[in-house]
Amino acid sequence: MFSLKGVIIPGEFQGIGAGQRYTAMLRDETGQIELIWFQGAKWIAQSLKTQTPYLAYGKIQNFRGHFNIAHPELQIIGQDIQLSQLGLTPVYPLTEGLKRKKVENKLLAKISKQVVEDKDFHIPENLPESTLKKFNFISRTEAVKSLHAPKNPQDLERATQRLKFEELFYLQLRHLQLKGSRNRTYKGLIFENVGQQFLNYYENHLPFELTDAQKRVIKEIRADMKSGKQMNRLLQGDVGSGKTMVAQLSMLLALDNGYQSCLIAPTEILAQQHAIGIGEALEPLGLKVGLLTGSTTKKNRTLLLEALAEGEIQIIIGTHALLEDDVKFKSLGLVVIDEQHRFGVAQRARLWKKGRVLPHILVMTATPIPRTLAMTLYGDLDVSIIDQLPKGRKPIITVHRNEANRALVMDFLKDEIAKGRQVYYVFPLIEDSPKLALQSLMSGYDMVCEYLPPPTYTYSLLHGRMKPAEKESEMHKFKSGKTQIMVATTVIEVGVNVPNASVMVIENTERFGLSQLHQLRGRVGRGAEQSYCITNVRISPVIKWKKAYPNHGPNNRWI
Repeated sequence: MFSLKGVIIPGEFQGIGAGQRYTAMLRDETGQIELIWFQGAKWIAQSLKTQTPYLAYGKIQNFRGHFNIAHPELQIIGQDIQLSQLGLTPVYPLTEGLKRKKVENKLLAKISKQVVEDKDFHIPENLPESTLKKFNFISRTEAVKSLHAPKNPQDLERATQRLKFEELFYLQLRHLQLKGSRNRTYKGLIFENVGQQFLNYYENHLPFELTDAQKRVIKEIRADMKSGKQMNRLLQGDVGSGKTMVAQLSMLLALDNGYQSCLIAPTEILAQQHAIGIGEALEPLGLKVGLLTGSTTKKNRTLLLEALAEGEIQIIIGTHALLEDDVKFKSLGLVVIDEQHRFGVAQRARLWKKGRVLPHILVMTATPIPRTLAMTLYGDLDVSIIDQLPKGRKPIITVHRNEANRALVMDFLKDEIAKGRQVYYVFPLIEDSPKLALQSLMSGYDMVCEYLPPPTYTYSLLHGRMKPAEKESEMHKFKSGKTQIMVATTVIEVGVNVPNASVMVIENTERFGLSQLHQLRGRVGRGAEQSYCITNVRISPVIKWKKAYPNHGPNNRWI
């Protein structure tokens, strides 16, 4: 927050009733800035003194090309105000109790400044001298001083850099401390055998040759499982890199050593996809794979839990339903958590307690995380990275397009569909919202149909309010090729595998997080054909196709 010195020029009232506001100008020899009050406008107008120097505290904003400060804190410049107070001013969170006591930000700033500038102010250092020298950090005392009373932006930057390092340093140190304590305190299951089930599947039923990265990761997991310590490993790999195959082979290792496995996924669609894929893959081995979700009927749930407790089900796949207290295993040895960022620590811990001995843990994510950041955020986990895609996969071409390009985008979709490909079209909302100026699925579906009219083009519709049977029916039609265009919300973010789909169009991309966008884009590029992700970000500039990808483009028609 900035504090500025100037003379206030009276302004005017604008609007009527509850929407009334008062504006004035704060002016000095360099220019002027607008001051706005939306509350207490009449009292402000009566109390302001013209031609009197004021100190105005507030956040400077740019509204339609004009700078202003909304609801500034004002103080008449007197003997207790020094010019050194102009410039950067700290902002403190104020509780309702403080506000009722008329304690304002400028009072807290004044008190904190007096405290940190006292000659006896000192905070013990908590980083080694060698670390301070290596990174050219200021002392802890100086950092706190500069944080509360910075002399300039450079001092503030050095202070925040020092304190952020300290916070992350001790966070990682705590992770490593917990990891060491766990390894010393708890013994892990020892999986010594690479048995018949693993070898039979690997030698006779593997649907494709593993990449070198997959083989390396499996060796790392194998070393963990036979070490006598509980495995806690983060498996990171791009969408389609083969994480599920690694998890599947890890489950076979557990089975060869007499233990059950479970895989927990964040959505029913993803859990069903895993159950179908892994079940079909392991069917030649005669293994029984179960599926437990919130929509499992009471009768089937009872039978499933009995079989699981008796050890008749070797692998179970499910959603949060696996966390329930009545889900018991005969001998749980491996827990696989897909899309681990969707689950909290407490939820993961509930799964750990379902084994007589702490089971091995493998958590998977497709969100790209730099190794240094992964070590900081997941210091209690060992990190494995699958950094290769299967043979034949091509990088997905990703471009931004705005409203002016919509007709060309639709023509491009027609071209792809004419080649026999399929298209995802994703919207952020199911229905229009009076509070959000966003394209919704319902109105967006009509818009897409205008460009790609049925019955010439066939559609599937998928969103979170549909019943599980309806979702499954729509997904089946799209996967089997009966429909060409899937109009959906982020319900397709994970668990949808249609190799023939080559285009992903995402509306209002600014409404999605990085992890969501990465997952959505990962729904295409799962086959051998070139795939595309087209985003419509109305607040971003258009990126020309030729500039971003000079060697690609559908006949240069988008340029």
